[in-house]
Amino acid sequence: MRDNQKPTKPLPATITMIPSPTTATPESHPDCRADLSQIVALHKAPNAVRIGLESGPLSTWHWHALKAQGLPIVCLDARHAKAALNMQMNKTDKNDAHGLAQIVKAGWYREVGVKSLDSHTIRSMLGARAQLVAMRVEVSNQIRGMLKTFGVVLRRRDGLSFETLVSEACSTDAGRVSHTVRALLAVYSGLKQQILCLDRELARYAKGSTTCRRLMTIPGIGLLTAIAFITAIDDPVRFAKSSSVGAYLGLTPRRYQSGEADHNGKISKCGDPLVRAYLFEAATTLLTRVEKWSALKAWGLRIAKRSGMKKAAVAVARKMAVIMHRLWASGETFRWSSTGSIETA
Repeated sequence: MRDNQKPTKPLPATITMIPSPTTATPESHPDCRADLSQIVALHKAPNAVRIGLESGPLSTWHWHALKAQGLPIVCLDARHAKAALNMQMNKTDKNDAHGLAQIVKAGWYREVGVKSLDSHTIRSMLGARAQLVAMRVEVSNQIRGMLKTFGVVLRRRDGLSFETLVSEACSTDAGRVSHTVRALLAVYSGLKQQILCLDRELARYAKGSTTCRRLMTIPGIGLLTAIAFITAIDDPVRFAKSSSVGAYLGLTPRRYQSGEADHNGKISKCGDPLVRAYLFEAATTLLTRVEKWSALKAWGLRIAKRSGMKKAAVAVARKMAVIMHRLWASGETFRWSSTGSIETA
């Protein structure tokens, strides 16, 4: 089953069945939004040994819907599937569906862990908040730039909010553009209010999550970082070793090896960019603002002295991800002493 994305047409859901080792029959349903139970009945999918679909925007919904019907569904890594599908002479939806079925039948694929719908719900809140924050910054910069054209420079003053400063400027020095600025200011205030609403919802979630509170015992880790990490990993059992989490989040260097050539590059930056950004911010906070000493901070400062603060922050961010997974899996809490990183809760 494959999601074929086309901007001008409905997204078709294609199912390929292989009734025997030598034959394959691709079929197509016109609309992926149709009732999946009808598709299953049409193609006799309950008799299938394994059903595969590529990772994509609709793969989460398809996977959970088919899994709820007790079907043996697996989600394939689209990058790995593409390597096999590129060997086809003609690219069509039917050929792609047939190729995916052959990949699943042969077992030559990497399965993608599909997160729970609860995790996606919280992640949507984090993504919406990040978008609103970016929009708020953009609107505030637009207001500042517009006022500078007329010689008004907004400067911070203790006890006065951004809205108050702009309102004062509109009533005195920026009369010519006051109407335009006030329109932008209304948008700014609305964005600020909605961000506060999302913050309250996220705080309510963190308060009810034992895992979130445990991860926040790590110095530098705040509410947003803990929630983003939990929803990105979803289930700690997915990783047999905590050290694998750093690579999953794109915090380990790329490696190229061929013959005598063997060198490491920059970090891969694969995985969730929001979690990676939060971890980098948390690591920077630990190295520069947290006053209490710990083995983690001492280790990071040694790297900073040798390689610079930015590389040290990346290294500490990776180490934080490893520690967070370890605490989550073992049910332990962070230890500040230099003799270890964790202690039994």
